[in-house]
Amino acid sequence: MRRQDAVRYISRQTGLEAAKVREVMEKLLEVIQEQVAQGQRVDFRGFGSFFLRWRRPRMARNPRTGAPVPVGERYVPDFKPSPKFLKRVAQRT
Repeated sequence: MRRQDAVRYISRQTGLEAAKVREVMEKLLEVIQEQVAQGQRVDFRGFGSFFLRWRRPRMARNPRTGAPVPVGERYVPDFKPSPKFLKRVAQRT
């Protein structure tokens, strides 16, 4: 599902205009990105948490040449699903 599909789906389910749904969705994603970039954890009960994870420096390999490539330390965004989310996904299988 793409963002556009989600907007259409929510619009049909709620009866709200697609433009309003798109605006709210854009703001929500913007807030999540801003807060995580500032090192804040963003929690949605029953869904999951967005946060930063530190990655240590390491040596990687260029897949084409096999040459070692240094990868510096960095922060990467991460997501941890809630137990409720995991249970819902597990029911699908």
